Amino acid sequence: RPWRRNTRRRADHPPPVIMTTAVLLQSAVATPQVLRRHGRSPATARTDSPIRHNRRIRSKRSVVVVSAAASSSDDNRPKVAVIGAGWGGFGAAKALCEAGCDVTLLDGIPDPTGATPSLTPSGKPFEYGTRGFWKDYPNIEAMLAEVGVDEADVFSPYTASSFFSPYGLEATAPVFGDSAQLPSPLGQVFATFDNFKRLPLPDRASMVGLLYAMLDLGRDDATFRAYDRMTAHDLFIRMGLSKRLVDDFIRPTLLVGLFKPPEELSAAVTMELLYYYALAHQDSFDVRWIARGTVQSSMVKPLAESLVSKHGLKVLGGCRVEEVTVDEATGRATGVTYATKGGSGKGQLQGLDAVVLALGAKGMRGVVSHSPALARRAPELSRAASLGGVDVVTTRIWLDRYVAVENPANVLSRFDGLRGAGGTFFMLDQLQKDHEVELWGGEEPKGSVLACDFYNGGAVACMSDADIVSLLIDELLPAAVPEFKGAKVLDSHVVRCPGAVTWFSPGSFDSRPPLDTSLPNVVCAGDWVRMGDREHGAKGLCQERAYVSGLEAANSLLRRGQLRGAG
Repeated sequence: RPWRRNTRRRADHPPPVIMTTAVLLQSAVATPQVLRRHGRSPATARTDSPIRHNRRIRSKRSVVVVSAAASSSDDNRPKVAVIGAGWGGFGAAKALCEAGCDVTLLDGIPDPTGATPSLTPSGKPFEYGTRGFWKDYPNIEAMLAEVGVDEADVFSPYTASSFFSPYGLEATAPVFGDSAQLPSPLGQVFATFDNFKRLPLPDRASMVGLLYAMLDLGRDDATFRAYDRMTAHDLFIRMGLSKRLVDDFIRPTLLVGLFKPPEELSAAVTMELLYYYALAHQDSFDVRWIARGTVQSSMVKPLAESLVSKHGLKVLGGCRVEEVTVDEATGRATGVTYATKGGSGKGQLQGLDAVVLALGAKGMRGVVSHSPALARRAPELSRAASLGGVDVVTTRIWLDRYVAVENPANVLSRFDGLRGAGGTFFMLDQLQKDHEVELWGGEEPKGSVLACDFYNGGAVACMSDADIVSLLIDELLPAAVPEFKGAKVLDSHVVRCPGAVTWFSPGSFDSRPPLDTSLPNVVCAGDWVRMGDREHGAKGLCQERAYVSGLEAANSLLRRGQLRGAG
């Protein structure tokens, strides 16, 4: 897999510039991003193959820094604003830059490029949630290889995961690639046969009822919508899954995979997630983690540096987009108005050829509710803005001693202290064992470092920071792993993220934003976007799907001729 080549910054490759004013960088014109597909049965094949790139013409250009007043460049490249700097936003920015567009990427966080680390008040590194990378992430991996980073420097080995309840260890999700390779679902069945510690075989066997529904899901559009209107809870009852299987294994899996319990989730999206466990290629469920730093510092930063130095990407950090302006005569988006952090200043991007909305429900609501013309002409965006998000509470804890835990990735379920949330804890000192000094912010390591997250955590978010840390260190963690008893907290940090991730609620499919909107030059990107006939094999809440949706959003603009002279 990717991440090979020297990652040291050369003198002619400057770091990305975060602009709360403006920075213009000239770049060479490149060919558009192409995502190639293979028409293979989803039950027998992996997800879509990596992107293939056409040969690009590159020329050496100097870096030109200008004032905010000169933020409109005097070249004739198509001008595009990408709102949102997640995987979808960066996917769109990459494809548009390589197609020769003048791209500005806007986001509310101070530094969307990862060049400035996110730190706790005491100066230690912090990340908003711990994200895994499934084996079937070919497009992200291809991108990483292209920007010249060795994946061995970034990813941990594939790891097993443990599921804990008040009764102890319930199950271990193995590394399926380490087992004998058999046709699905036989491979998964044999690989996990001895991994359920308390769940009787008859309960496990009741999972077979879902296989028919998974195969039926993709029969046609009407069938998918019928499943979408159904809750996952109702589906499990109809398909004969045992209550114990649902309560002991599937419910905690959904709480940390789709971040809601089955009674609050679309059956269709739930089956898309469970497809990876039951019907996909045997090792599709294998997951690995960041082995150094964060997703931003290890993966986004080299991508941003490449786009800035080679293609002149402009990044506006600390900017909240307030309005997308629409020309009533042409029905096209022509500009973006934004406020800088703290509301102390305003800015505009005018004369735009296209806009990419790479936002979640919360961000979409903020933009559409202040863009009357956009809301009027694109009612589908108003519907998307009405959807809810899932609350997340994320913590990091530094202990005074090392605690031995069998697996670095762990799930907490059915504990009263969770207050209805799904809980995870990761032993960062195991995942990033070669970089412990960095985990401690340059200090001498003194013990284990944990990342603990609560999903669907609205009730936990009401507690004080001290009470949340106490809940973890005095109650939940020792109940799962007794060795945590007596460990003392040397430092901790708690962050609440209301409505931070997509909620795939029953019946929400038709309200999710489409790839192409009613405005010809406005497209959407993100894990929740409906891509129609451009749908990608990675389903549900997924970094790969978000990234590919960004590529597809850019490709749609190019394919439909919305960007004059691009490509």
